[in-house]
Amino acid sequence: MAWKCLPSSIGLLLIFTVAASAEPPTVPPDGYAIKDEYTTTSPDGATTIEQYVKEQDTGDLLWQIWARRADTLTRLDPADVEYTAGFRFTNDSHWLVRVQKTGSGEADMYLYRLGPAGFVAATAKPLSDLAWAYLKMRPDWHKIRKPDFHIAAGLVKGVDDNYHWMGENWPDSRYIVISLSGDVLPNRKHGQILSVHGWHCRYDLQNGRFDVPGDFADDNAKAIVPE
Repeated sequence: MAWKCLPSSIGLLLIFTVAASAEPPTVPPDGYAIKDEYTTTSPDGATTIEQYVKEQDTGDLLWQIWARRADTLTRLDPADVEYTAGFRFTNDSHWLVRVQKTGSGEADMYLYRLGPAGFVAATAKPLSDLAWAYLKMRPDWHKIRKPDFHIAAGLVKGVDDNYHWMGENWPDSRYIVISLSGDVLPNRKHGQILSVHGWHCRYDLQNGRFDVPGDFADDNAKAIVPE
């Protein structure tokens, strides 16, 4: 009888061990120091984004991003990245966009939303991955040489004024505009090709959908002319 109970006990122990190890950290690990010059504060002043760095034995740097709110720290994943990130809040301070450099000429984008426990990931995948997937469903994708390096997603300036500078009259804190760029590696037949250079789409923060407003058409047509 004792032997029959042992596997169940081990199973329960493993479950509790995994659950305990899966608890998110509450403070930056030892060795990480804040870099104040990269700190960003939300418009309402309630949230501060802090960037911490650690130098490895190899001399390489690792960065972690933490959101401080009401004396509580929450880590924003992905963590232990090699570069600092750029951040922008919406005017209502409920949404946070992260543009994360991943290499030379390359960047990913992440979206976070404010919840009861602070800022958490708003999408299961990086917002940049979703934006590229959306482009691949559009007719424009069939007109270009498919980019294979320098893949980058950026946030178009205008979150602060709801893109009024672009001539838009959108509701406050409702949309963000994403810019996609990518190149084709040079080979023996051609040099480096800028196949996508600033193709824009709009993301609706309320319903989680992408679209391309009609007044983006001219600029998007130019953005897929190879350079």
